[in-house]
Order: sequence, then C-alpha cells, then structure tokens
Amino acid sequence: MSEDYVPPKVWTWNKPSGGTFASINRPVAGATHEAPLPVGKHPLQLYSLATPNGIKVTILLEELLEAGHSAEYDAWHIDIGKGDQFGSGFVAVNPNSKIPALMDHSASPPQRVFESASIMLYLAEKSGGAFIPKEPSARTEMFSWLFWQMGSAPFLGGGFGHFYAYAPVKIEYAINRYAMEVKRQLDVLDRHLAQHAWMAGGEYSLADIAIWSWYGSVALGRAYGAAEFLDVESYAHVMEWARRIDARPAVQRGRKVNRTWGEPWEQLRERHSAADFDALPKP
Repeated sequence: MSEDYVPPKVWTWNKPSGGTFASINRPVAGATHEAPLPVGKHPLQLYSLATPNGIKVTILLEELLEAGHSAEYDAWHIDIGKGDQFGSGFVAVNPNSKIPALMDHSASPPQRVFESASIMLYLAEKSGGAFIPKEPSARTEMFSWLFWQMGSAPFLGGGFGHFYAYAPVKIEYAINRYAMEVKRQLDVLDRHLAQHAWMAGGEYSLADIAIWSWYGSVALGRAYGAAEFLDVESYAHVMEWARRIDARPAVQRGRKVNRTWGEPWEQLRERHSAADFDALPKP
C-alpha cells in the first residue's frame, strides 16, 4: 500500500488483491470447473449460504411455510470460499456466480431465479402476493424500501464490511468513508422506524426481511464485529425493530439454514425438511 500509487492507463490483473476473499476474486465471469448441482425432492431448490443475502430467502421461505403456503424447499450449501459458485451447474443458474440462486422445478421448463430481491418477489408472487401489501400506497412503499436495501447494502457489505473486517490492511480513509455512509443509512432507518412499526407502514413485509438481514445483523452484533464501533445502540428505533424481528420463529429458523459457523445449534448446513431443525443440538 503506497501513498504515491499512480493508477496505470490500463488495469491488468497480475497478482491476488489480498484480504479474506482474495483466492476467489477474479475479473472474468463464467465457470472454472464442471460441477452439476444436486437436486432434492421438492420443486424449490435453493443454492445458497447464510450470508445476509442468503438468509433473506431462507427466512422468507420459512415465513411462507409458517403462514401455510406451499413453499417446501431443499437448501444446498454453496461454499464460496472453495469456489462452488464457479461450478458449471451454479453458473447455469446464476451467470453472476453469486448466492443465492433458485431453481423452481414446478415450472415447465424449470425456472431459474437469481438476485436475492428477485427471488423474494418470485416466491411472494408465487404464494399469492404474501408479504407484499395489498393497499397501493403501502405496496409502493414496500417496493421503495426493498430496492433501497439493494442499492444501499453494497456500501455496508462491500464498502464498510470489506475495509473494516476483510481487507489485508486497515485504511483509515476507506473505513471513515464507509462508516460515515453506514451511519447515515442507520439514521435513515431510525427516523423512518420512529414513525412506523414496519418498513412499509402497518405490516411486516419483504422489505423488513431484506433490510433486517443486513442492518439487523449489524445492529444485533452479528456482522463484522462492528456494533460498538458504529454505536448501534444509539439508533433506538432500529434496535427495537431488529429485536422484534429477531424474535420471530421463522426468522430464527431461516438464519440457521446453510450456516456453517457459530454455535452448533445455529448451524444447519443443508435443509430438506422441517424435521432437520429438530435434529439440531439444543443450546
């Protein structure tokens, strides 16, 4: 890291960038190896990992099941550290090689769905509009906040999270730049939640699930080890909302799926039926 670094006229990839994910970062797309994806017994086949983007979908699936919808699914673990997302089968489902990715085998031909918000909307609409408000104004509000999350989270994860927790060196400018933006985003949420119980107003929706998966994780001290650094407790309305969502049984189940770290009772590497949760060790 040099203060007098001058970017070349044309950037070329000639050495690993360093940091936690250096071994899987590359400037080209496409598969690196042949690897067909497994297919279970349910129409919905999810290929994912319990990152914030991954748990958006597993939480929604568990919420749909709890609400009585037909949403049984198999969830297969994708180890991004080992490059599973670059296997030919995964790339066929998501050409961008990012989790989560979904195949719906009840469609003819089977339907692929990628990008977390797209998967959430697909599943909600498939379930008759579940967790999407029916009233037009609230529906529009929900969509606004859902896409706010999609546009804002790269500053939280790829910006703040990367430079605070994963980069090979601590760069004061980068950490300050992204910490300022994350705190501004938390303030946006806090001001909104001071006036509304849920993101779309009066009902729990896809927007709450999506935003909680990122910002709730930070607020509850589960991401980047940064809760104290960001002074999350000062955002009282965000904290109350985050804890209220965290208490939902479907949320507690969903965040365990495809998880391979943390306490043993939090780890469900693969999920193929509701009984899989019962087989987990007790706290």
